[in-house]
Amino acid sequence: MSSPCALLTWTLLTLLGLGATREDFTPCGPIVPRREWGALPSRCEQRLDLPVRYVVVSHTAAIPCDTPASCMRQVQNVQHYHARTRGWCDVAYNFLIGEDGLVYEGRGWDTQGAHSGPTWNPKSIGISFMGNYMDRAPPQRALRAAQSLLACGVARGALRTNYEVKGHRDVRDTDSPGDRLYDIIRTWPHYRY
Repeated sequence: MSSPCALLTWTLLTLLGLGATREDFTPCGPIVPRREWGALPSRCEQRLDLPVRYVVVSHTAAIPCDTPASCMRQVQNVQHYHARTRGWCDVAYNFLIGEDGLVYEGRGWDTQGAHSGPTWNPKSIGISFMGNYMDRAPPQRALRAAQSLLACGVARGALRTNYEVKGHRDVRDTDSPGDRLYDIIRTWPHYRY
């Protein structure tokens, strides 16, 4: 839900004809768009029926990144692996979270991911933390970025207000999102087994 100040600002800009949209004032933190991290063009065509009820949290199980430059390289590496090596239409995830505290747009809010199999992909947003979180937790700034992204999804109407968070291992036979990250997401208010 928008704050009264944001709503007032949006209303004034709209009345002045300055072209602001309601989405300009959602509680979204910084999301690095595809063009800024150098994404390959997407070949994906399957759209999500929004708002979705589920969010599936995973980890890439690769090396972490903690600066925008290293995270942009890491997102490019993940996309290259998924699109070029695996032959998928794009990076599997809707969003990726870096240890730099930024969210990187993968397939985005509207496009179905390839993160959790045919049962879950059509009804969920896939968020992957870049790194391996079996033995260590992501830093607080990455966890805050994920929480901001979830609030953004609700504000944009991409997630239901009663959305449920699942760990990747809750929906697939995998160790993802790693033991330490899984322990953390199970404390989130929207987590459901």
